[in-house]
Amino acid sequence: MKIIETHHISRMYKMGDNIVNALQDISISIDKGEYVAFMGPSGSGKSTLMNIVGCLDTPTSGTYSLNNHLVSEMTENELAEVRNKEIGFVFQTFNLLPRATALENVALPLIYAGYSKSDREEMAMEALKNVDLATRHHHKPNELSGGQRQRVAIARALVNNPSIILADEPTGNLDSKTSYDIMALFQELHDKGNTIIMVTHEDDIAHYSHRIIRLRDGLIEWDRKNENVSRGRPLVETKA
Repeated sequence: MKIIETHHISRMYKMGDNIVNALQDISISIDKGEYVAFMGPSGSGKSTLMNIVGCLDTPTSGTYSLNNHLVSEMTENELAEVRNKEIGFVFQTFNLLPRATALENVALPLIYAGYSKSDREEMAMEALKNVDLATRHHHKPNELSGGQRQRVAIARALVNNPSIILADEPTGNLDSKTSYDIMALFQELHDKGNTIIMVTHEDDIAHYSHRIIRLRDGLIEWDRKNENVSRGRPLVETKA
């Protein structure tokens, strides 16, 4: 089943008198249950593609369908609803509310979805259990390590049972050991049937995915199955 389909999408930005072609003629399809990495150097277009796939931006031309919904022509309100129901976001900087507990942070998307407080707490606790962090549910972000904060962010991404998990440089602020632990967690989530799309500029992190789409200068340089999926520690030290 196709969960993501883009047909000849492009994204142009105007910067002063200049036109920047951030994406050019991008056509991809991703099946339910795939684990895909968008990778490439800075300026390659991978972040722009992530923003379109995540319904944070719309293409200048072409079409994008998510779960059989044509999102490339939706209004801002419709896009916001799709983001909340269909997509679980995991960011490099965690994006947690500093004064809220882990449980409250995880439950946040459920407020917008209209769940009762008791249902929110039950669902958030279950999501924390899925990332082995239930015993820290009452801790605030500054009382957690970087890896634990990222696990809270992953639990928040999972809590709405989204169609896809979209991870933007998920190990960018973590040391090597913690990066390994987080990538192992993503593998567990994939093994359970979750569709994961990861954005990274690091080759060793990209090789945890099962398919790699490499972009350069707004174009797809290549798109291939990863025959040597990493399951050990990252090969290169990431930022502490």
